[in-house]
Amino acid sequence: MNPESAELLAQRETEIDDTAAKPQETTALPLTKSLQLRRWGWLWLSVLLLVPTLVVVKARGGNAPEPATLVPALSVETTTLESVSAYEVSRTYTGEIVARRSSNLGFERSGAVVEILVDEGDRVNAGEPLAKLDIRSLDTQRQQLIAQRDQAVAQLQELQAGPRPENIAAAQAEVADWEQQVALGRLQRQRREALYQRGAISREELDQQSFGTESLESRLNQAQSQLDELLAGTRNEQLVAQAAQVRQLEASIRNLDVELAKSILTAPFDGRVSTRLIDEGVVVGGGQTVLRLVEDSALEARIGVPVDAAADLTVGDRQLIQFGADTYSAQVAALLPELDEASRTVTVVLQIISEKALTVGQTARLVLSDIESTDGYWLPSTALIPGERGLWSIYMLSEPSPVEQASAKESVYEVARRDVEVLHTEADRVLVRGAVRPGEQAITSGAHRIVSGQLVQVLD
Repeated sequence: MNPESAELLAQRETEIDDTAAKPQETTALPLTKSLQLRRWGWLWLSVLLLVPTLVVVKARGGNAPEPATLVPALSVETTTLESVSAYEVSRTYTGEIVARRSSNLGFERSGAVVEILVDEGDRVNAGEPLAKLDIRSLDTQRQQLIAQRDQAVAQLQELQAGPRPENIAAAQAEVADWEQQVALGRLQRQRREALYQRGAISREELDQQSFGTESLESRLNQAQSQLDELLAGTRNEQLVAQAAQVRQLEASIRNLDVELAKSILTAPFDGRVSTRLIDEGVVVGGGQTVLRLVEDSALEARIGVPVDAAADLTVGDRQLIQFGADTYSAQVAALLPELDEASRTVTVVLQIISEKALTVGQTARLVLSDIESTDGYWLPSTALIPGERGLWSIYMLSEPSPVEQASAKESVYEVARRDVEVLHTEADRVLVRGAVRPGEQAITSGAHRIVSGQLVQVLD
């Protein structure tokens, strides 16, 4: 402010104060009029103060414009939007590794365990003995049955061979002796009849002689029958009956052999002993579990998948199975026909193709790929920023700005914010759709440092 302006301002303030301090005269102004005069005074004072300033500006350069202020632009990375009509999605289903065969082994008969031949973790082959029961009483019964069978077999052989010549000769001699006695008896009866007719003997004596002769004839007939039987040989019925008895005894021996075999517990298949529940000296009942055997050479994975996903699988297909961080190839062995009651899924049985030893009960994950039809754009996940009401947004580049950078002759763009919908997330990228078009450029880095309407430049 120059001295003249300051002096003028001071005089004006003095005049206003004097006017306010004077007593009321006959022509005194009202209070409202006084305030209006005070405001007009300040207005004139402001005009007077601005006049020197305008003069100074005119003297320095007249109407020359000042240089424009440089606008700073943030460097960002962008990507060009390309539309896709479908995408591949991988879904993971969980199951577990199971043995194709596993059995709780026990004896079919009761008895005392006298020997356990394996321990937990041992690998056994099919048919290898694992445990034994006490069989002393069975051995005794078998010896008795063998003796009875041998006796029956000897009798059968005797019947098959027929009578011996010595027996036939003895029978023939007996028949001849009875024939002679019968002939003598008949002669004596004839003599007694003659004596009776002459009255030399009584009727009683004649009857006694007649009875004796008839008795001799009966014995002769009996001896002759025995001789005829010997000469005819053994009857077929006798041979059949004796052979049946031999077979019955042999069947009893075989049944006892089965009982003896049941006294030895053997491995039904190749595998590994996972559990040992019984030790020597324990009396077990039929069917009681003694050992648990698991087949470890052919492991399978059983995984439940939805019905729709199972419809795309075929027996014999090759699939990928994950066990922890490792991935193995597997072949679909079967699709079980019934849904799991708990998960309502189809159980897929996969045969694992791996030389590495796996553990039964280990978690297995089946990875299935599917094609989803939808329109969208792939963007890096770093391009997303939180939007309103739980939505997502991205920053797009608008038309180039006429502002030019001082350090680089690059085009500067203004940032525009667009709302998008996330359709699918995959690793470090996302599939989105929204108010965007193919060919537009989306900012992929530094989105958290910019706002809508900000100027940015694109890095090469």
